[in-house]
Amino acid sequence: MYRLLLCFRYLRTRYIALASIISVTLGVATLIVVNSVMAGFSAEMHERLHGLASDILIECHASGGMPDPDAHLAEIHRVVGDDIEGASVSVHVPSMLGIDFNGQLITRHVNLVGIDAATYDTVSHFGRYLIHPENQKQVDFDLREAGFAETRENFPASGWHYRRARVAYERALDEERARVEAMDREVAKLSTTLPQHAKDSSASEDGLIDEDSPESLASAGPSLGPLLPPELNGGDTSGVAATFDPATEQYPGIILGISTCSNKLRDEAGNVRDHYYCRPGDDIRMMFPSASENPKVLNQKFTVVDLYESGMSEYDSTFAFVRLDHLQEFRGMIDPISGVKSVTTIQLKLIEGADLNAVRDALRKRFPPDQFAYSIQTWRDMQGPLLAAVRLETTILNILLFLIIAVAGFGILATFFMIVVEKTRDIGTLKALGASGSGVMSIFLSYGLLLGIVGSGVGLLGGILFVDNINEVAGVIERVTGQEVFDPTVYYFTEIPTILNPFTLAWVMAGAVAIATAASVLPAMRAARMHPVTALRFE
Repeated sequence: MYRLLLCFRYLRTRYIALASIISVTLGVATLIVVNSVMAGFSAEMHERLHGLASDILIECHASGGMPDPDAHLAEIHRVVGDDIEGASVSVHVPSMLGIDFNGQLITRHVNLVGIDAATYDTVSHFGRYLIHPENQKQVDFDLREAGFAETRENFPASGWHYRRARVAYERALDEERARVEAMDREVAKLSTTLPQHAKDSSASEDGLIDEDSPESLASAGPSLGPLLPPELNGGDTSGVAATFDPATEQYPGIILGISTCSNKLRDEAGNVRDHYYCRPGDDIRMMFPSASENPKVLNQKFTVVDLYESGMSEYDSTFAFVRLDHLQEFRGMIDPISGVKSVTTIQLKLIEGADLNAVRDALRKRFPPDQFAYSIQTWRDMQGPLLAAVRLETTILNILLFLIIAVAGFGILATFFMIVVEKTRDIGTLKALGASGSGVMSIFLSYGLLLGIVGSGVGLLGGILFVDNINEVAGVIERVTGQEVFDPTVYYFTEIPTILNPFTLAWVMAGAVAIATAASVLPAMRAARMHPVTALRFE
C-alpha cells in the first residue's frame, strides 16, 4: 500500500513529473491525429480506386480487340463459377479531345471508353460520380432538359434548355454577320460600277441624299437574295437537303471527366472556382484510331450529356465515356458479315469475400500470355505502386512520430535517476524499516507505469477531440496564418477525411505505457540494489 501512496504523492507534488506527462501526451496525441488522417485519406483513396475499377480486369492489347465477348464471358463463368456477381464489356481507345472555347481550340489527351450503360454500373460505382441525379440512378447518353448539379455553387446552365438558347444566339449572331457582310458587298459593288458623275450628282441641291444613291441603298439595307443561306433568307428551303439541327438534335452522347473540360482557379477573393470550357449541351470533337490493320484517324463529333467527377484527378482528367455500340461502329469493330462485335476489356465484379488473387490466377491459366495478348489483373495489381507508396509513407510517419514518445521515455529515465539520487536517504530509511529490494523497485516501476497511463490517457482524449474538430482547427489556422492548410485545388476533397481505428488507439496507448515503464527500469534497479547503511550515510 505504501508504494501506491508514494507514487500518487510524487505524481501530485513534483512538477518534473508534469513535464514527463506532457511529453507523453503530445506524442500520443500526434500519433493518433496523424494515423487518423492517413487512415481517412487511405480509405477515401481505396474506395474511389475500387469504385472506379472492377475487381478483375481483362484487357486485350490487340488493336482490333477480342472478338465475340459473349463466348469469352461464357468461358469465364465456367472457370470462375459462382464467384462472379457482375460482368461488363467495354472498349478503351486513346483519343484526342477538341473543345471550341471562345474561338480557341483546346485539346486534351484522354482515354475514350465505350461502355454498356446497362451493365457497367454493376461492376463499378460509375453512376454515383455523375453530376445529374437521374444519371446517377441509370446512365443515359441522351441529353437531359436541365437539373445538372443543382447543389453545386455557380455551376453554369446546362442541358437542352441551355443548348437551345445557345443555338438561337449563335444563329442570330450569324444572321447579323451575314447581313453586315452582304451590305458591305452591295456597297462595294455599287461603288465600283456607278460612274463618277453619278456619284457627284447623287446629292440634291438641298443636301439630301438621293433615293437611288449608294448611301441610300446602304442605309435601307440591301436585297440579300441569294447571298444568304436558305434558312436565313426568309425560311425558303426549297431544293435544300435536310441538315442537322442542333436546336432539336444531338450528336452521339459523351460523358467527360470534369477536369478534361474545366479548371480550378481562385478568384480575386481567394475562393476556389471552377471555370468550364464546355458543359452538358455543348458539342465537342474526338479523334481516335480505327480498329483496322491499317489504322486511320477518325474524327467524330459528340454532344456532352453529363460530367464525371470521382475526386481522383488521374481519372477525372483523362477519361471520357460513350455508348459501347457507337464506339464499336465508329472504329469498325463489328464484323460486316457475321455481325460479331469485338471489345478490348472485360470487367468482373466478384461476390463479397471472394479470393481475387485465386480468380486472377485461374483466368491467367485459362488464357496464358504466350497464346493470348491479354492482361489479367486485380484492381490492387493496377494500383499497386500507389497503394505501396501510401503504406510506406504511413509506416515511416509512425516510426518517426513514435520517436517523440521515445524522447519522452528518455526524459522519464533522466528524471527517475535524479529522484533516486535525491531520495537516497529516504530509500535507505525504507529499506532499514523492512522494505525489500523488490518493493523499492516496484515503487519506481509503478511510478513510471502511472506516468505512462496518465500521459497516454490525456493524449488519447486530446487526440480524439482534435480529430473530431480537425476541419474547424484547420479553419482557425488558416485565419491566423493566412495560409490554406487543406487546398481543395490539390486534394479534391471538401474536408479533411479522418478515421479513428480502435486498434490504432490501443497500440499507441500500449506503446506509450510500455516506453514509460521501460524507462523506469534502470533507476528502479539502482534503487533496489542500494544498501540501507550506505544510503543512510549518504550526504
